[in-house]
Amino acid sequence: MNKIEKFEDIVAWQKGRALTKDIYTTSKTGEFARDFGLRDQIQRASVSTMSNIAEGFERGGDNEFIQFLSQAKGSCGEVRSQLYVALDQGYILPARFDALSGQATEVSRLIAGFMTYLQRSDLRGTKFR
Repeated sequence: MNKIEKFEDIVAWQKGRALTKDIYTTSKTGEFARDFGLRDQIQRASVSTMSNIAEGFERGGDNEFIQFLSQAKGSCGEVRSQLYVALDQGYILPARFDALSGQATEVSRLIAGFMTYLQRSDLRGTKFR
């Protein structure tokens, strides 16, 4: 694995950022934009995904980082669940749902892989970089 010097180097954060941008773009149009509760919640969950990756990276060690990655993964699952609500309410078309859900699934997989890497590394309890 290449040395990660800042959270912006983390692929999961990069993909989480792209997901957040797409969630904002999608949720500010049509009926979706008028469902303030769902719109705000899905936006917060997507922001939480990338924010927890960044915050965990800036903390002291791998164990704490893994906890933040776990929270980020949970937020990513929340985004996927809320996309089903948007689909069921007719706020997004099935093709858009598939694209956004696929992005969220990819972010979740990247986070899970990173967590596994950190858990298996010889640097447990220390900073991985």
